[in-house]
Amino acid sequence: MARSRLSVLLPTYNCADVVRDTLESVKWADEILVVDSFSTDGTLDVCRNYTDRIIQHEYINSATQKNWALPQCRYEWVLQMDTDERLEPGLREEIEIALTNMPPDVHAYRIPRKNHVLGRWLPYGGLYPDYQTRLFRRDEGRWQDKEVHAHVVVPGKVGTLRHHILHYGMPHISKQLRNLDRYTRYEADEMHKRGKSFRWHQLIFHPWLTFFHRYIWLRGFRDGYRGFVVAAYLAIYDFLAYAKLWELGELGLDRSPR
Repeated sequence: MARSRLSVLLPTYNCADVVRDTLESVKWADEILVVDSFSTDGTLDVCRNYTDRIIQHEYINSATQKNWALPQCRYEWVLQMDTDERLEPGLREEIEIALTNMPPDVHAYRIPRKNHVLGRWLPYGGLYPDYQTRLFRRDEGRWQDKEVHAHVVVPGKVGTLRHHILHYGMPHISKQLRNLDRYTRYEADEMHKRGKSFRWHQLIFHPWLTFFHRYIWLRGFRDGYRGFVVAAYLAIYDFLAYAKLWELGELGLDRSPR
């Protein structure tokens, strides 16, 4: 029995230094659709070596960008990848088997993800198995209407695959610091959109609770210094998100450029 054909959906922006490894890991797919946010480096030059399906669209947020591009995928099944991710050896074969023996009531598969921090995979601190719904039927799946950390939702059953997506999201601390301002603004926007009001205790206590939850309760200490760095980073993330929620209420909705 032939497997269902597969489109890979790959959002890009100024990622010429990393996108080649991602493309290499998915070049076996029947289609790679790149949706680019008007990169100014060599990203598109790299992508053209792997696909002629490149579209560009102004970036609002991740969910909006991917929901806009999704209907333009040619095939029924879609695998969405980010440019700091790769397929673990064995995941391709597992995906192809799933697409060959597909129950009609299964609309998606979730895939465990290994998060690499400063050169090492971290199994503790709540970073594993970090299931991501990334393989799904194009006409059934949509990303949640959220400013940040949106997930794919489908009306039918969701299966689970065994092999991993490898995520290299924190190759060095400087990258996370560059992202921190933008993502905490998204987080504050999302809380404000949901009608969440600022409370002073959130700013004082919630970051500390986040740190101890990650580092002690979820055993992030077992990941050594990296576990401490992750717990501290997420505590700072919480602090800035709540500070910006206060800022939105205090100063109004005049949004700075993203």
